[in-house]
Amino acid sequence: MTRWMAALALLFFAAACDEAVITSAPTSTVAPASVQNVPDELRTRAQAERAFVQVVGRVEPVAERECRARTNGVNCDFKILVDDRPGQPANAFQTLDETQRPVLVFTIALLEEARNADEIAFVMGHEAAHHVRGHIARQRENAAAGAVIFGGLATLTGGDPGAIESAQRIGAQVGARTYSKDFELEADALGTVITARAGYDPVRGSEFFNRIPDPGDRFLGTHPPNAQRIETVRRTAEGL
Repeated sequence: MTRWMAALALLFFAAACDEAVITSAPTSTVAPASVQNVPDELRTRAQAERAFVQVVGRVEPVAERECRARTNGVNCDFKILVDDRPGQPANAFQTLDETQRPVLVFTIALLEEARNADEIAFVMGHEAAHHVRGHIARQRENAAAGAVIFGGLATLTGGDPGAIESAQRIGAQVGARTYSKDFELEADALGTVITARAGYDPVRGSEFFNRIPDPGDRFLGTHPPNAQRIETVRRTAEGL
């Protein structure tokens, strides 16, 4: 039993090391010279905010159209918000409100990090794609399955109620992360389609990945390597 719980604890530690966000924040990590030379067309916060408003006007109707065409009985009325609280890191994510309406949230820092409208559009298309692909529901299903499996194993090995509960929590963590990299690549591919159909350049937009830390191919990591994501975008764009 001790060996079993130690193995579970190791899995839990690995899962807890990676923050579960959809779009990771750029940091001060030095990028290659070729990436640093990408023109910064949005030099001020006002320019970034104007670009964001324009992108919303073009991407939102395309995302809603793609959502209606690819789903059945899903709320496709996107709400797009800016989190203007001070000190928030560069980030964007998709969630659902209490009515199950899809919500896309962008922080001010992310808008300030974007160098052009194509990058904003690609991130928006990517986040919308998470909803179209049903990733929140699928992640919850994976978490529930993980909790059942780990809880069952703990029961079979004679765990007490506390150990079983801990195993269920760890299983939920592991289950939720099992296919998260696949979800990101799915969102990259569909996000490419949405971005292009809204009139923006998804390949240029995916240059954003070159300015964020590369997660590599980490065990139970939530995001795939940046190079794999960029290749997914390029391959999808070539097929449009």
